[in-house]
Amino acid sequence: MYTKFKNHLTEELQSIKDAGLYKNERVITTPQKADIAVENTEGEVLNFCANNYLGLSDNPRLIEAAKKAMDERGYGMSSVRFICGTQDLHKKLEKAISEYFKTEDTILYAACFDANGGLFEPLFTEEDAIISDSLNHASIIDGVRLCKAKRFRYANADMADLERCLQEAKDCRYKIIATDGVFSMDGNVAPMDKICELAEKYDALVMVDESHSAGVVGPTGHGVAEQFNCYGKIDIFTGTLGKSFGGAMGGFTTGPKEVIDMLRQRSRPYLFSNSVAPAIVGAALETFKILGESDELHTKLMDNVNYFRDKMLAAGFDIKPTQSAICAVMLYDAKLSQDFAAEMQKEGIYVTGFYYPVVPKGQARIRVQLSAGHNREQLDRAIAAFVKVGKKLGVLKD
Repeated sequence: MYTKFKNHLTEELQSIKDAGLYKNERVITTPQKADIAVENTEGEVLNFCANNYLGLSDNPRLIEAAKKAMDERGYGMSSVRFICGTQDLHKKLEKAISEYFKTEDTILYAACFDANGGLFEPLFTEEDAIISDSLNHASIIDGVRLCKAKRFRYANADMADLERCLQEAKDCRYKIIATDGVFSMDGNVAPMDKICELAEKYDALVMVDESHSAGVVGPTGHGVAEQFNCYGKIDIFTGTLGKSFGGAMGGFTTGPKEVIDMLRQRSRPYLFSNSVAPAIVGAALETFKILGESDELHTKLMDNVNYFRDKMLAAGFDIKPTQSAICAVMLYDAKLSQDFAAEMQKEGIYVTGFYYPVVPKGQARIRVQLSAGHNREQLDRAIAAFVKVGKKLGVLKD
C-alpha cells in the first residue's frame, strides 16, 4: 500500500516545488543571536527573521539560570502536572507571569499552540459563540475547531464587521472575542480599546494572544493591555516563552482564577503533556527578573524598529504599517520572495520569504523582525543589502 501512497506524496511535493512554495530549512551552527553562522555560508550572517525581540536568546543570565535549575531540579519531569510533574519552580513562574500581566492566575503549557488549542473546548459549548479575527494564528483557529461553540469570523481589525458578528451571536449564552495582539505576518496591532468597547456593549468576553506583542508593544513593552489601558477589560491572555521571554519553549494562559482552575481540570494539552522542563522554567524566571529591573531592552528594540522602518520607507520599499517589531517588506510574488531571501543571504543577511499558505496568495513578503540584540551598524548593513538586492531584482528603480 505504501508504494501508492509514496507516489501520491511525491507528486504532491513536486507540485509544491513547481509552485515555488517548497520550504527549505537552513541550518544554524551557533546560538540564536543577531549574528549567526549558517551551514554552507561563508562568514557570519546577520539574523533578521527570529522572534528574538528582546535579544535574550543567548543572554548569559538566562543560560546560567537554566544550568542552575537543571543542577537543582533535574533535566526533565517525566510526568504531567497533576500526577507528579509540578515543582516549586512552576508555581513561581506562574506567579511571575500573573504579576507581569496583572492577572489572578496562570497555567503553563508546552507551547502557546497548546495553550490556544486547549483554551476554548473546556470553557464553551454549543450554546456559546467564539468570534475570531480572520488573521488569527493557526493555533487559535485549531483551538476554535476543537470546540463545539458557534463560530464567527470578522475581517482583520474591522470593528464594523466585529459588531456584525456580535449582533448575529446575540442569542448565544456566552460570547468570546478572540484575537492576536500583534498579527504575526503584517505586524499590525489589534485595536484592543475598540474591541473592549464592543465587548462591553454586547456582553462578551475578550481573549488575546500576546505572543508577538508581549515584551514589544506598550510604553514599557507589557503588551496590548498596557498600550490601550485595557487592564481589567481583557479577560484572558495567552502567550509564549519562545519569543520575547527568552526564545526557548513553553506557553501559558493567564487570567481569572476560575478560568485557570477549569483549564487545570479539563484542558487536554495540559492534562496529557509533560510539564515544562526545569531548565526552561528557571531561565524564564530570570527573564522576568531582568524585565523587572529595567526597560532598557524594550527601549532599544523600539529605537531599532523606528530607525529601520523609516530608512526602508525612504529607500522606496512597500512596508505594511506596523506598531510592532515586525516589518513586512511586500514583494507579492512567491518566487520573488524566495529569490530575494537567497540573494540577501549572499549579502550576509538572513531573512525568509513568506508566501502561501503562510500568507494569502499574492501577498508574498520578506518578514523582517527587529531585535534589541541588533546594533546600528547591523541595521545599516541590512538596509544597504535590501537596497542592493531590491535594485538587482527590479523591486526598486535605480
